Amino acid sequence: MTLSSMVVSRDWQEVSVLECILGGLHMDVAVESEPQKALARLTNSKIDALIVDCDLNGTGQFFRELRREAPRASTVPLVIMSGPHGKHDMEATGAMFAFDKPISVEQAVRTLSAARNMILDGRLRYHRAGLEVPVTLSGRRQKRVGAQLINLSQGGLQVRLEDGFDASDLLRASFALPGTKCGVKADVEVAWSDDRGNVGIRFVKIASQVQHSLRLWLAQQYFAN
Repeated sequence: MTLSSMVVSRDWQEVSVLECILGGLHMDVAVESEPQKALARLTNSKIDALIVDCDLNGTGQFFRELRREAPRASTVPLVIMSGPHGKHDMEATGAMFAFDKPISVEQAVRTLSAARNMILDGRLRYHRAGLEVPVTLSGRRQKRVGAQLINLSQGGLQVRLEDGFDASDLLRASFALPGTKCGVKADVEVAWSDDRGNVGIRFVKIASQVQHSLRLWLAQQYFAN
C-alpha cells in the first residue's frame, strides 16, 4: 500500500532530497511551490502527509487557512522544515514533526519514518477486514451458538446470528484467524445490533499475544489489498 505526500516548497535541492527519502518509504510525492495551490489541492484530494517549507512566503497564511477551511486535510501528519529565519511555533502551525534546513538525511529519514508509522497506525486501527469464517459465541448462562463472522478489526468484529440467541447476553467470542495457527478468544460486549441478525461486537479483554497476532494479521490483509 503506497501512501501519498505533498511537499510545499520552492527549494528544489531540498525537494529532491525529500523525494528520494519519501520514495524509499514507499510514499508518492506531489510538489507544490505555491501555498494557495497546495491548499486547493489538499481540499480536493487525499494526502496522507504534508511537508511544508516554512521559509516559503505565505506559509503563515497557509497554516491559518488550512486549519480553518480544510479540516479533512488538517488530520494528516504535518511536517515542517525551516532555516534560521523560518522558525514557526509548532502549536500555531499544527505540525506534529519538524526538522531544519539544510536537510540532514539522517534526521529527515527518522522524522518522516515516524510520520509514516503514525499514518499507518491510524489506518490499521480502524481497518476492517471482510471475511467469512465461523465464530462461536457464549453468554452468561454458558449457552454456545455458532455465528458467521462478517468483518474484523483491532477493536472488535461484526457477526451474523441465527434466531434464538439473545445478543444482549453475549460475553465471549472465539474464532480462528484464516491462514494461521492463532485462535482468538476474547471477552466481549455488544456495541450494536439490528433486526436482521447483524451484531457489532467490541473486544473487552484479549490476551496481549493474541492481540499482537491479530494486529499482524490485519496489517497483512491491509497491505495485500
